[in-house]
Amino acid sequence: MIPRWVTAAYLLYLGIPIALLFVGSFGNLWLNTLLPTGATFKWYVEVASDPSFRRAFTTSLIVVVLVCACCVAIGLPLAYAVFRAPSPRVRALARMLYLLPVALPALVLAFGFILAFSSDVLPWLGSVWLLVAGHVVLGLPYFLQTVVADMQRLGLRALEEAAESLGGNAWQRFVDVVVPALRHSILSGLIVVAALSIGEFQFSNLIAGFLNRTYPVVLLQAFYGATGFACAATVLLLALALLASVAGALSAGGAARVAAANG
Repeated sequence: MIPRWVTAAYLLYLGIPIALLFVGSFGNLWLNTLLPTGATFKWYVEVASDPSFRRAFTTSLIVVVLVCACCVAIGLPLAYAVFRAPSPRVRALARMLYLLPVALPALVLAFGFILAFSSDVLPWLGSVWLLVAGHVVLGLPYFLQTVVADMQRLGLRALEEAAESLGGNAWQRFVDVVVPALRHSILSGLIVVAALSIGEFQFSNLIAGFLNRTYPVVLLQAFYGATGFACAATVLLLALALLASVAGALSAGGAARVAAANG
């Protein structure tokens, strides 16, 4: 009975702020009261018509697409190399190294980027490419952790040995066996990376230039204005996060079914 009460209390604690944001996004006026007064849809119309929010939303989408592409190009070969490492100590060391950015505060990474890329030699501070590079550093560990874990769970070694016995070389085994078997895992990892990237604030707030501000950076500034406008803008971001969570759960379920079939 106690675990149920704990779960219910946690869900209530998590859900009340989200519910208030949703209610506030349709409230006409919200000043020093628990709930807003009046009802209106104008805040969503204003968010959609605001040029700074449209530009920030477009920038966030561009960054997410580029970050996901970089994670696949860098992370998939790296995950395969970690998986194929002959020594358990080497695999453990590699896992510790690629998970290091998770323990590193985004603020520390941002200060490092400011020092490195605000000089005359590397004048890239404020560019969208530097923003993408930072998001790759922050998101790649989650992609690697998802893919490496599923490589072990799916029994890829047995599949590769079967392909090798049929005459497949290393490249053919990787392209025709490994990548198709990991399609759900790759998609699940990319959804996590996309969700983290589109909601990232600390690093983006210090690195992004005025024309390359991401959605969360512009969202913070909205809270200094109309509360309903800020609530509507936040609800849109929460909706994207919810879609990513649902898609991630579906992808994880697909990976589990593949693992069960191979098992």
